[in-house]
Amino acid sequence: MPLHVLPAPAPALRSVLAALDSPAAVREARTPALRTSAGPFTAEAPLPVHVLDGAAKAGVPPRTRLAGWRFLIRCGERFIAMAEAMVTADGWAFSRFSEGPYVVSTERALRQADSLPTAYQPRLLSVPELYMLTLWLHADPAADPALGGAPVSADLLVPLAPAPPGIAAHVPRRAADLLPALTVRMPPDPLLGSPAA
Repeated sequence: MPLHVLPAPAPALRSVLAALDSPAAVREARTPALRTSAGPFTAEAPLPVHVLDGAAKAGVPPRTRLAGWRFLIRCGERFIAMAEAMVTADGWAFSRFSEGPYVVSTERALRQADSLPTAYQPRLLSVPELYMLTLWLHADPAADPALGGAPVSADLLVPLAPAPPGIAAHVPRRAADLLPALTVRMPPDPLLGSPAA
């Protein structure tokens, strides 16, 4: 069943397209692939990026916050980079270009998810403490990605490669199974002190 990919906010998309069209207008340098490719470039597969907060705090359920929208940048037949727009006090602004293994991994996970029998809304879930990024397949395809919350038990999480040691990349897991496994890997909350102290 096809994924239900929501359109990105128009100002977020415009900021990314402006950065692609006018590289001198942004402070962030283009990636090597963008510098060496002739173009034209297109911004595709818009995904809201959520950051997992509170996963390391005992007794506090994890929550997410919307941090931006990420786009895969296509040149010709392949994706060569990503571009991100972030939410600011004044609205949406271009954030950065990136490339590397997450470009290929995101494309692979989206293809994998598109073949599932259930409809999902694709999002990205970042777990900064573990240097981890997952494709978050939200079970409610019509949900507003701007709302906070956390993955629910019906959601699937697909760790992208490279994944932390002991976590298999590209293996979809129920959020109810993977989130507790991530929580025990988190560093202790510095405000609570180290268990070794």
